Amino acid sequence: MRTSAVRGPASCTLSKNLIIQEGLMSRRGGHAKSSAHRGASSSPSRKWARRARAARRRSAESLAELDPAFMSAEEAALAEAHQAADEKVALWGRVARLAIVAVPLLVFIPLVGVLVAFIGGIPLARRAYRIYYEPRLRERFIDEEVAKRVDSSVRVEREALEGEHARSLERLSASIAHEIRNPITAAKSLVQQMGEDPVSGENVEYARVALAELERVERSIAHLLRYAREEDMRHERTALADVFDSAIETFRDRTSREGVEITREYDGEVMVEGDPEQLRRVAINLLNNAMDALVAERVPKPGIRISMGENLAGTEVWVRIADNGIGMNAEDRDRIFEPFYTSKSDGTGLGLPITRKLVEAHRGWIEISDPGPGQRGTTFVLTFPKAENSGSHSALRDGGAG
Repeated sequence: MRTSAVRGPASCTLSKNLIIQEGLMSRRGGHAKSSAHRGASSSPSRKWARRARAARRRSAESLAELDPAFMSAEEAALAEAHQAADEKVALWGRVARLAIVAVPLLVFIPLVGVLVAFIGGIPLARRAYRIYYEPRLRERFIDEEVAKRVDSSVRVEREALEGEHARSLERLSASIAHEIRNPITAAKSLVQQMGEDPVSGENVEYARVALAELERVERSIAHLLRYAREEDMRHERTALADVFDSAIETFRDRTSREGVEITREYDGEVMVEGDPEQLRRVAINLLNNAMDALVAERVPKPGIRISMGENLAGTEVWVRIADNGIGMNAEDRDRIFEPFYTSKSDGTGLGLPITRKLVEAHRGWIEISDPGPGQRGTTFVLTFPKAENSGSHSALRDGGAG
């Protein structure tokens, strides 16, 4: 038996309502899914932005907590920049809050608005001045004060140098007058004696001594002119070993006659950039002074040792000229490079000043070194910049002259 259900108008209406509700629920579910999908896609970017802001805040807080003594220059500059930025943001936040309150009052209640703007604006103006203008004014005043102090220091130093230069000129003028006047006075006295007794047998000796004194004047003037003028210098690669070998050859006869032994120790090929002839004059002056001292001191076995090499960095070369005499006293060491200062009876006092001038023209320097413990004598050390692209040989050449 088959049973059939009869549907009336009420049941049809109920079915329609159910279908409509299901459709609405499905639409809502779709909207919810799409919203959830959009939220899921946009939430990572917001999350990373929040993390970045938090990291920046933590970085600023950590910099603020650091002791400035333990900060690097970059960290200190970053901390100052953060502090300045925070102060500016806080200032403009206060300005915005004041404007929110004051602008409506200025529109509707002008008197009250003016009072609020004036009272609230004074501390903000002071804060803006401190943030924006005070650092610039402070830097400007500091720069002006530093410039004033530097100018004053430079002026004082210039005046001191001018005074020292004037005193040096006075000493030099006195030395020149002494060196020239004394021989001329002696020659004049001898010539007067010859005039008083023209037929005297001593006139020949008088004439010889007068000529020697005049030659001394001529030699002093020649040395003075050489010391005063700037000489042209040739620039070429020069081996210092060849320079000193040539200078030693000049003294071959003298070393043989006076029994002075010259020992050479050349460590490698020592090359400089300079004028070979001027460097040879340096070597001759130093060797001549050493031999004069050894002969005057009557050293039993006079000897001069010449050694040369380069520093560990390979940027400079050095030459050491040492004798085995009795050495210099403290006054001679302090004044040995002064013009016209000499410990020799027939010296001009310009040999070593000219030597130092030539060495400095080659961008080098000359100094007196201690001979070392248990040793005696005088040691001059020359230092020059090493010539570029110079070869290096490790051969040690030893030899003697005389």
